[in-house]
Amino acid sequence: MKCWGVLLAVVSSVAAAAPGKPGLQADPPKACDACAEWNGPRTPFRVFGNTYFVGPAGLGSVLVTSDHGLILLDGGLAQSAPVIDANIRQLGFRTEDVRLIVNSHAHYDHAGGIAALQRVSGATVAASASGAAAIERGQPTDDDPQFAFGPGPNGFPSVKRVRVVKDGETLRVGDLAITAHLTPGHTPGSTTWTWRSCEEKRCLDIVYADSLNAVSAPSFRFSGDGSHPSLEASFRRSIATVGALPCDILLAVHPAFANMDEKVAGRKDGVDPMVDPQACRTYAADAAKRLDERLRAESSLPAAPPKQ
Repeated sequence: MKCWGVLLAVVSSVAAAAPGKPGLQADPPKACDACAEWNGPRTPFRVFGNTYFVGPAGLGSVLVTSDHGLILLDGGLAQSAPVIDANIRQLGFRTEDVRLIVNSHAHYDHAGGIAALQRVSGATVAASASGAAAIERGQPTDDDPQFAFGPGPNGFPSVKRVRVVKDGETLRVGDLAITAHLTPGHTPGSTTWTWRSCEEKRCLDIVYADSLNAVSAPSFRFSGDGSHPSLEASFRRSIATVGALPCDILLAVHPAFANMDEKVAGRKDGVDPMVDPQACRTYAADAAKRLDERLRAESSLPAAPPKQ
């Protein structure tokens, strides 16, 4: 793994240092009912140590920094890329120094801006096997619960040659290390990411949790039907995985999922509500209740016909 970290830093450093590299060129914006709200402005801020929140109002995007390069988690919507780029620069960093971009799940609101951010930085893009396949095609895979919404509503700018990560694999950029935890359910490739950040001698475990919500197109059933088996067991394993992670600070793919705004507003001298070792367990427990509700609702529906 150390060799991969060195190679990643060297290859990306060469790409980022290429002469005449243009500034960020955004892809056409995505239209959706919530897009304007999600992509509203937000002042970037330090979460803890070398970890910063750089996303827009309603979408997660997190920067982890070092003197040897940066790691970016998620790219929001296509129109979020300029927002994320500006937020990175406002904090005094350069998007061109991003060496690695990782994805939580390959939907248009979390992967849509990755292509533009990758073009300006030359960063390696990494995701789970299913997530990588979706990013490379620019739409969810056909086993995604939201696939039936179609390529128009689901589509986003694609990225080629996405690196596939395995469960428990750690990627490195210089002295930065970030670990993938596969948490399928919301999508087949959903991934939660963890790392440690330090301030002087104090180090904390940070979790960027993917969605644990059972959201789908109307015809899809998490309890299974004639076209696919039940996803209940794997979804519950994912929920348990997130609940068991070392977790001092929880960040989420939508900030509201982790009550981030309320926690940031409560910060004052000597008090930081962002630091909450129970946050991941609470997040998982709430997700389990929502899954129970979804499965109960599905049990009252008529049996679905087998897929032809």
